[in-house]
Amino acid sequence: MLTFKKEGLFIKKYEMVKEKKDFNAIINHSRFFKNSYYTIYIRKRKDNENKYGLAISKKVGNAVVRNKLKRQVRALIDNVKETFPKGRDYIIMIKRNCLEINFQEMKINLIQLIEEIK
Repeated sequence: MLTFKKEGLFIKKYEMVKEKKDFNAIINHSRFFKNSYYTIYIRKRKDNENKYGLAISKKVGNAVVRNKLKRQVRALIDNVKETFPKGRDYIIMIKRNCLEINFQEMKINLIQLIEEIK
């Protein structure tokens, strides 16, 4: 199993939504919350675990830029995953405006959106 250590927390592969059919089901049949930097789609689960998926449009930039943003958002999720309500699937769509802000502002905006979910 692939794990990345970051300040004592672990991002596990089984915590990620990876299947295209799962992405489509969550996006097409779920509630969403958005601000100018992220859109978060939410679907309830039967168990008490959370799963996270990331999506970013090809319009945002080339593969290097998109992968950098995804790495940054994965690190943000790792740092704030205790604040997410339990027992849900989350698809986080990263918008182009994230290119214009720094990491701390990305974190603040994500936390504000999570607070809106609660």
